Amino acid sequence: MGKVRGMRWWMIGLVTSGLIVNYIARNSLAVAAPEMNRLLSISTAQYSYIVASFQAAYMVMQPIAGYVLDVVGTKIGFAIFAIAWSGACMLHGTANGWISLAVFRGMLGLTEAAGIPSGLKATSEWFPAKERSIATGWFNIGSSIGAVIAPPLVVWWVLHGNWRMAFVSIGVLGLVWSILWLLLYRAPKDQPRLSDTERDYILAGQEAQYKTAGAVRPSWRAIIKRRAFWGIAIPRFLAEPAWQTFNFWIPLYMVSVRHMNLKEIAMFAWLPFLAADIGCVLGGYLAPWYQKRFKTSLITSRKLVVVTGSLCMIGPACIGLATSPYMAIALFCIGGFAHQTLSGALYTLASDVFGKNDVATATGLTGMAGYAGATLFSLAVGVVVALVGYDPLFVALACFDLVGAVVVWFVLKEPGEPQQRAADVVPHVADAARA
Repeated sequence: MGKVRGMRWWMIGLVTSGLIVNYIARNSLAVAAPEMNRLLSISTAQYSYIVASFQAAYMVMQPIAGYVLDVVGTKIGFAIFAIAWSGACMLHGTANGWISLAVFRGMLGLTEAAGIPSGLKATSEWFPAKERSIATGWFNIGSSIGAVIAPPLVVWWVLHGNWRMAFVSIGVLGLVWSILWLLLYRAPKDQPRLSDTERDYILAGQEAQYKTAGAVRPSWRAIIKRRAFWGIAIPRFLAEPAWQTFNFWIPLYMVSVRHMNLKEIAMFAWLPFLAADIGCVLGGYLAPWYQKRFKTSLITSRKLVVVTGSLCMIGPACIGLATSPYMAIALFCIGGFAHQTLSGALYTLASDVFGKNDVATATGLTGMAGYAGATLFSLAVGVVVALVGYDPLFVALACFDLVGAVVVWFVLKEPGEPQQRAADVVPHVADAARA
């Protein structure tokens, strides 16, 4: 069988396509919401419960999904979850009110929770350390591409059919991808079309924790005792509300506050996610650039990317000052770029400090922290918007990311530095916040 040059990039492309389908299913709700809420008489508060049901289920399932992936492997684990989320998406088309929609949304959250841990685990298998941030940026772009595709796709279904058929068709797309994944994905040791030269290149550039033979069962307790875990989990708790707000609230905000119609949503609501695509890719290349330009360590280069993204989040904090809906969209674009820049670095840090047998579990646990923050914030949106509007919430998102950057800078240590117990991290977080 002939060898394929750059096989690792083909594999990450397959992961990216899965994340695209994952996020099309996820973002379809926000695009359908104006029409769906009208037809089913769903209020803003009830919509926030629907959003929070997805986020709460996703939060709970992230560490479990990561554990399953570490135990059964990337190929089988990701396929199981992808088939399940496709079915959950199709069930959305049978909803008859906000309660049934919240139930189906929770099912989607439980099953989609494997997306990012699967991507990180595949990246840790297929890439040397120096390329891992770039690979993470490319697979993370799938989340933004999915969000770009969702508005025109769902609006097309609403205008030419109905919102129910949009969910069914997206579920079918997920089933098709699941079959392709099972047929095409292989770990490096099982990939017959991987050349010996590329295999040696991958292995030579991986850290010791990725070369350890044997399947060691991951331990949640051991992971959460590590300072490194909290250095990533706390910033993710603070950062995730921004991305979930962009995913689930932009169309409703543009309709209710900026008075856009459904066709204008299809034309403009995808732009922040195009900017997020740029953030995914640029953020991936930014870390090695910082490392080369300023002679920093691998970990410090990732921290600098987080700081860069958090500073850019000042842009969406100014949305309330925008005098036109188009300026508001432009500021959302800055926010999408900023978030995906810093989140890619946070994802990659997990693969830098955890080994091949626990990286998916660790990613799931940090993701759980992120979605805890997102769930609480979504519930707050449903209450606060009715009282004071959206503007203070956008300011809060920027403040969260700035505090998160301070935390990751001072709490996360280099692998060679002395590691303190997790119990000692809280005082350092307080000191970092005051700094």
